[in-house]
Amino acid sequence: MIEESTIQSYLDSLAEANRSFSDARPGPRTERQPVHTVYGGAQLFKADLAPKMGRVALRVLDEYAPHAEDFGEAFGLPEDTALREAVFQRVREKLEREPVEDFRIDFEDGFGVRPVEEEQAEAVRAAGEVARGLEAGTLPPFLGIRIKPMNQEYAPRSLGTLNRFFSALLDATGGRLPENTVVTLPKITHVEQVRVCADALGTIEEAAGLPERSIGLEFMVETPTSILGLSGEATLPAWVRAAGGRCTGAHFGVYDYTANLDITASEQRMRHRACDFARHVMQVTLAGTGVWLSDGATNVMPVPIHRGEALTAAEGAENRASVWGAWRAAFDDNTHSLQHAFYQGWDLHPAQLPARYAAVYTFFLAGYQAAALRLRAFVDKAAQASLVGDVFDDAATGQGLLNYFLRAINSGAITEAEAAETGLSLEEIRMRSFGRILAQRASP
Repeated sequence: MIEESTIQSYLDSLAEANRSFSDARPGPRTERQPVHTVYGGAQLFKADLAPKMGRVALRVLDEYAPHAEDFGEAFGLPEDTALREAVFQRVREKLEREPVEDFRIDFEDGFGVRPVEEEQAEAVRAAGEVARGLEAGTLPPFLGIRIKPMNQEYAPRSLGTLNRFFSALLDATGGRLPENTVVTLPKITHVEQVRVCADALGTIEEAAGLPERSIGLEFMVETPTSILGLSGEATLPAWVRAAGGRCTGAHFGVYDYTANLDITASEQRMRHRACDFARHVMQVTLAGTGVWLSDGATNVMPVPIHRGEALTAAEGAENRASVWGAWRAAFDDNTHSLQHAFYQGWDLHPAQLPARYAAVYTFFLAGYQAAALRLRAFVDKAAQASLVGDVFDDAATGQGLLNYFLRAINSGAITEAEAAETGLSLEEIRMRSFGRILAQRASP
């Protein structure tokens, strides 16, 4: 028989191990995650850029898909009039109200090849624009900058830009930062690059009297060693630890990653199987850490071929085909990301915004009624397996259905009132745990 003292030693050992696991994998964060990040060159950033992008997106939508029928055809939506109308109206409302959820002021690829003196000046200028946008209320809910890499060539320039941007911003705002401010670190090849960037942000916070971890840190996952290190180990967990609790997200860089694998330009695309492998490694290594995952961007822009007022009918048709083709490519790429549980991605042009929101809203709205029925039936039977139609549900599926509604609400695809059709209250949905919901309902 096992002595009581021995059992206690086992329990102590398990408690320590379980605490260690919970510390490393605390579970998903409860805050809103943006459905996209728009990247734009720092030299182009203005305080009112987000609402301007919304107006451009609406203008393109009005020209090439002014009605729900055109909209549905452009994106290849299911032959469901009610669904097409619902998605169309919600996309339009979103573009009018909040066209950009997250914006990254880019000092890397989007900035191009420019002298260091110009980058220094643009860091100060862009900071001033952020301060004006903060005062005017025109900034998106999430905002940040992408610096150049911390490699041997660019580290001095990257740290200088980081320092100038935040110094100018905090001077202009009297020490205030926009909510959800983040720095994106690209092309990481060594964990020390993450540690130095995190330490630099901590120094900025301390000097400005800001609370610790006021500035988030995101990783670009775009090198082979971002996935597997030199010894074959998964790299991302060490990066998260090196960030010192400030890592908010990991963003997959499709084109740098595929280029680093020697994949030819004609084969570099969002849905390449090499990209699926990288995404799945990201998911496995970061599951439960609270780090948000983001996919990359479609690099085909929905822009017309012909310009001018007096276009021929043939030219107009070619323009529509060009825009629709790029829209459909982005829609399909975004849907692929959503199917693989990447609920955030990049956009590079305002005309891509209709495709982003069309994909997100269609993904959730198309399955809304069936998911609500399944979840209601499952809850009503208090965790006993149930059969609805030809789909058999178990407890894990119950959590999956709850996750569906949490993501649908987060994205704005459905309202909280619509989510109530599941048979769950809003308070229960916000628990985020199907097991806790059932346990609470079972308690007297």
